[in-house]
Amino acid sequence: MSEGPPSIVDREGARVKVIDSAGPSGGGSAAPRVRELSRSQARRIAIAAQGLAAPRPTGPVTMRHIGSLLGRIGLLQIDSVNVVARAHLLPVFARLGPYDVALLDRASGRAPRRLVEYWAHEASFVPPWTRELLRWRMDRMADSGHVRRLRAEHPEVLAAVRSLLDERGPLTGREVHSLLEGSAVQRDHWGWNWTLAKQALEALFAVGEVTSAGRTRQFERRYDLTERVIPAEIRAGAPDNEADAVRELVQISLRGLGIGSVRCIADYFRLSMAAVRPALDDLVEAGIAQPVTVREWGPAYLDTAAAVPRSVSARALLAPFDPLVFERTRLERLFDMHYRIEIYTPAHKRVHGYYVLPFLLGEQLVGRVDLKADRAADALVVRSAFAQPDAPADTAEQLAYELAVLAGWLGLSEVTIAAEPVGGDLLGPLGAELHVAR
Repeated sequence: MSEGPPSIVDREGARVKVIDSAGPSGGGSAAPRVRELSRSQARRIAIAAQGLAAPRPTGPVTMRHIGSLLGRIGLLQIDSVNVVARAHLLPVFARLGPYDVALLDRASGRAPRRLVEYWAHEASFVPPWTRELLRWRMDRMADSGHVRRLRAEHPEVLAAVRSLLDERGPLTGREVHSLLEGSAVQRDHWGWNWTLAKQALEALFAVGEVTSAGRTRQFERRYDLTERVIPAEIRAGAPDNEADAVRELVQISLRGLGIGSVRCIADYFRLSMAAVRPALDDLVEAGIAQPVTVREWGPAYLDTAAAVPRSVSARALLAPFDPLVFERTRLERLFDMHYRIEIYTPAHKRVHGYYVLPFLLGEQLVGRVDLKADRAADALVVRSAFAQPDAPADTAEQLAYELAVLAGWLGLSEVTIAAEPVGGDLLGPLGAELHVAR
């Protein structure tokens, strides 16, 4: 018996049915001509969809601004590298300008939470509803070899951690370790060590029994039972099957990208392209996605609600984990920038530097700069700066301005060139602009 057409979520959050365009007879009509876009149009769509084309707030950034941004881009990737600022903080700055980072702490650490953590695009902050769309991933984690091994070999550890969180949570990993380290049960029966404690916490986090109730000032995750963090009504409303959940994740991805290939869209939440293709077919049927082709790129899907600006006046430094630069092939096809993270590359083999941020100006990525927030020197230090081919004449001037804004937000007094810079053809012009600015 047929279950009927799948449900999807419209832009107001209501579930709607996908209409079979072929009608009852199945005859349908001829496929419409695929819309063609230029690369310039696609770039402007992508920049606008990411919230990088809109003017930054002129007054203080509020929780409403944060919520609106999260609704647009869908997630913030988390990373432990803190050379300039925490990875999840920089995309917000790129779009909203200087803001109080306590807003994000409040969004993830106080009820009602606007952000929780899970494996989305790698480790990420996502809205609670989006986390519930990833339950199928939790089910797969539960069946993974690592979790099954822990359950078979250390059931007491998992039970003890779960019980401790139930009694005392939220707790950091260090606190869990400390509280269980001195207990008679662990000392006499299975012994305790930090690695095993961390494994138990991360296993419970992966399968969804435990989640983050926020982070400490040291950025340690504060673990708690999921039912105490995610409201019951949100947990109860999640889709019953993986296909429906993936469809909603694809819709979030497309909204954040504005335009993208199947590969780009799949990468946003680390989905398989095999799962994304039927989801896109459903969104096309619902009028939410439109197949297009982009000259010098190829087939893509357009968010039918996406703006196609005639021009954009963006100016932003993009962290290596910014959603606009997630998918490197897309970045190269649209913006002509071959970009790789060189954090894990030996120093003598790095081309552009350790923590390199692409610089967006207008609708182009016009350069890249390797930065370090040197708290001891009270300075934002530029270690390298490279211009892209055909970068406009005012690139150094615009970059100097944006670096000054970034330094001020970080609480640093000045922007300086490193005593032993890596180099780059933009370093000299940038140094001259920084000298004039003084």
